[in-house]
Amino acid sequence: AGGVTDAVIMRFCDVMLSFPAILLALLIDGIIRVILPESLHDQAAYGVLIFAISLSGWVRYARTVRGATLSEKKRDYVQAAKLFGVSPTRIMFTHILPNVLGPVLVLATVQVALAIITEATLSFLGVGVPPTTPSLGTLIRIGNEFLFSGEWWITIFPGVALILFVLSVNMLGDWLRDALNPKLQ
Repeated sequence: AGGVTDAVIMRFCDVMLSFPAILLALLIDGIIRVILPESLHDQAAYGVLIFAISLSGWVRYARTVRGATLSEKKRDYVQAAKLFGVSPTRIMFTHILPNVLGPVLVLATVQVALAIITEATLSFLGVGVPPTTPSLGTLIRIGNEFLFSGEWWITIFPGVALILFVLSVNMLGDWLRDALNPKLQ
């Protein structure tokens, strides 16, 4: 719809982009650890992770959808639909939304990779999932203690697994971008 609401949301997105997910997670975790008793810290860890990653991740979706929507609104077929008297809701769902889904799906694969790295980083720092829950970041942190004692594989194998997993998710995103790009077909 644009207007003042659009401008306010985009300015808020600009502010949110300046805070990395890791910094937000550390801040939220610190607040939760002060508010909740120690017996509930492990149970709150999952909520902190989900909240911190989603709080910093929605901004990219909002900016991508807004940019793609503004681009699609100016296309000739949307203007022709307006001239024929098609309702704005129908234009949005039949003309604009299908063309916006491609960039959003590609962004989703990139965001999944970033979320995996963020979770592993937070678990490495000891802020992520509880220590009893398996996580690549926790495995790397534990292996880091044995790195110079000759047991290097405790760190290397989880690190390589993390790299390969994130790389495969990014390659899926590249493939999706190429498959959904109508100019390449």
